[in-house]
Amino acid sequence: MDRPRTAEPEGRSGAGRSLRRMTHDRRIVLLALMAGLPGVAVALALLWTGDYAPRLAALVTGFLVVLWLAAAFALRDRVVRPLQTLANMLAALREGDFSIRARIPEEGATDPLSLTYVELNALEEILREQRLGAVEATELLRKVLEEVDLAIFAFDEDERLRLVNRAGARLLGQPADRVIGRTASELRLTEGLEGITPRTIELTHPGGQGRFELRRNVVRQEGLPLQLLVLSDLSRALREEERQAWKRIVRVLSHEINNSLAPITSITGSLRSLLDREPRPDDLEQDLDSGLAVIRSRAEALGRFMAAYAKLARLPEPDLGPVKVEALVRRVAALETRIPVVVVGGPDVTLQADPDQLEQVLINLIRNATDATVGADGAGPSTGGVQVRWIQREARLHILIEDEGPGVSATANLFVPFYTTKPGGSGIGLVLCRQIAEGHGGSLELENRHDGRGASARLTLPTDL
Repeated sequence: MDRPRTAEPEGRSGAGRSLRRMTHDRRIVLLALMAGLPGVAVALALLWTGDYAPRLAALVTGFLVVLWLAAAFALRDRVVRPLQTLANMLAALREGDFSIRARIPEEGATDPLSLTYVELNALEEILREQRLGAVEATELLRKVLEEVDLAIFAFDEDERLRLVNRAGARLLGQPADRVIGRTASELRLTEGLEGITPRTIELTHPGGQGRFELRRNVVRQEGLPLQLLVLSDLSRALREEERQAWKRIVRVLSHEINNSLAPITSITGSLRSLLDREPRPDDLEQDLDSGLAVIRSRAEALGRFMAAYAKLARLPEPDLGPVKVEALVRRVAALETRIPVVVVGGPDVTLQADPDQLEQVLINLIRNATDATVGADGAGPSTGGVQVRWIQREARLHILIEDEGPGVSATANLFVPFYTTKPGGSGIGLVLCRQIAEGHGGSLELENRHDGRGASARLTLPTDL
């Protein structure tokens, strides 16, 4: 509730408003005059009531009035001039001019005005260094952006282009000043503002076409959020990787096919020689059955190998949906019956992921950890346990599957297709797991534990999809 205002006398309120409307320097003069008025009035009263000649009284009166006014204006200068100096320096700092410095009346002075000048000079020095550092950093960033061979674009909340470097303009086939302000749809870059990252996309522009690695992040410029797109041309690197991949494929296929064809060729040659004998051996039918069984076994093994290889190439794109991490981990851990899998737990997180693919990854990793703990054939005694926990760091979720087995001996070959140390293993489980993780914009790592015996599998997935 507002308090009632008390009415002021008209003369008093008018005088107060007049005083408030005065400038600061005039108020200083007025206050100085008012401060000296009693002394001057007493001196003049004594002067004119005393036994003095009128001429002398008038001369002394004039001298006192001049001295009174001079003292008032001198006081004004002593107060106003430092304030003007401070105002000029602050205005210069606001405009980015760091060449003006306040002159300290006396070195080592400790009066308030001198201390104010000292602090203002120190502030000017700090701002000058910060401004110089910011200018140098901005110039360095501009040079780096112009020289890197990555196409960089920054879009605002309306999906309008606000920043592009030389490589980006070259990719679009237009000068930078002609594309700034245009929308992502007009530039055919809408695909880059959606979906998971990092990933590979196909682009066709006047300045380049092919496969590009897309990375996206959020930055701020003058307080406004911008989506930063970084496109890296993968054509040359992919061609080299494709050539190396073909070499590896041919080497692996040749090795496996030869392993199957060599005994088939040998057995068919032996069987042919038996059929050509005259008279034929009495145990010919037994030899034929044995040889055909070997041929069939090797043909089936070769068929399983080719089916496993085709499985690697047919992995579908993830069908993203909400997945509660704790519920999924506990469900998968309950599938393992050889030893209890301890779910340590972690934060309550819901991911955007393909539940079937993510479940398959966890099944493989927990099975591998259990195999390492109890032995691949499940017959050996348990040497420890398996635990699953997860932690969240920034926009990444790390799922850790830790065992207490003998550890990993050949970490360099873990993700080589068809490499396995298990009897009867296919050698594609970890490769599939890593492909699924990378398809979700994450990663998979397997290493020996540093805090004890055993190995640790780390599945990293983004949480900001």
